[in-house]
Amino acid sequence: MVLRMESPAPPIKVENWLRGQPLTSFQPGKVYVVEFWATWCGPCVAAMPHLVQLQDKYKDSGVEVLGVAACERARTADEARTNLDAWLTEKFSNLNYRIGFDYTGNMNKLWMDPSFSVGIPTSFVVDRDGRIAFIGFPTQLDDVLPKILNGGWRTSDEARAADTERIAEGERAMHEMTRTKPIYAKLRPAMEAEDWATALSAVEEAVAVMPDDIDFRELHAGLLLHKMRDMRNGLPVMRQLVRDAIDKKSEPWMAGAMRQLFDPAMDNSHLPRAERFAMGRELSERILELVPPQGDARKFLSYGAVAQYYYESGNKERAIELVELALKSLDHPEPMQDELKQYFGPPLLQALANYKGEKACYGALCAAPQDGFPRESKSAGAGRENVKKG
Repeated sequence: MVLRMESPAPPIKVENWLRGQPLTSFQPGKVYVVEFWATWCGPCVAAMPHLVQLQDKYKDSGVEVLGVAACERARTADEARTNLDAWLTEKFSNLNYRIGFDYTGNMNKLWMDPSFSVGIPTSFVVDRDGRIAFIGFPTQLDDVLPKILNGGWRTSDEARAADTERIAEGERAMHEMTRTKPIYAKLRPAMEAEDWATALSAVEEAVAVMPDDIDFRELHAGLLLHKMRDMRNGLPVMRQLVRDAIDKKSEPWMAGAMRQLFDPAMDNSHLPRAERFAMGRELSERILELVPPQGDARKFLSYGAVAQYYYESGNKERAIELVELALKSLDHPEPMQDELKQYFGPPLLQALANYKGEKACYGALCAAPQDGFPRESKSAGAGRENVKKG
């Protein structure tokens, strides 16, 4: 049976309540936000302060938030539970809502699977009568939750249309997951073994059925250009990726294409210089049009590669300006969680130190220039090794 708006809410069957009092059943008259999340999920962690704020804001309106950690990664339930408890103690010692832990898969079977929810974070809102009022992303709660509390959401055309679209998208995603499962079964061990020919075969199979998946498209170009150094086949794939990224007017797509051309962690010396810079120039111009330097839009996703293009083109001042804007955007318009800053910040900071030729700092992190920069590097982690606390 499909779990959707107006469906009776499934029961809460967790193994342990790690924070807050156990919840045995949904109480009539209260509204519950049931959030599926995991510590390894960046967007989940980023959403937690927002959930704290919602709990404070609406507690007098009968709203209760509860997090369900049903996707923790560990060898055993005891290990997952211990790691989760330690993580909560370190990161959110004053959490104001319940956290339930489930390692059995029961909660996913009861909630996530029948609602066609294929990823986390996913928020379920249970209305005052115990029925589902909303299923979606936590970022949508600011808009939807007040309408649910006012009693007008479930009868609205907006709600019905959103739920129908969500289910259709979920069915498509589930179908794609079914198709990609054997692909990943082939791809993962090939990548770990550095068997690039087998990995390429798996990726080409994925691209054939999912041409609009940016991760597979980017990996396709990367395998040919950087792992196999097959320019005859790699360059046409790269050109098509650039064209599609520009046609879609998509920052993630254009950022992915730029990384294949101007990631300083990659050795790009074997790529045809004139064509590489021509593609880089067009992508950079389109990215800066889409995400202009003015304003508070997030810039950390694409500005690092754009800055590298300008640096290698001889415009060091522009490169420094763009990296500084990218670092600044980590805190604007709203500060990011530390976990995400620690992912995006170090490579940007390392680039800034390299461009300036001197120590650069961002918050508690500092980086020293790398010797002989720019240098060839085959390490995917290059650009972070000189970043340290201090």
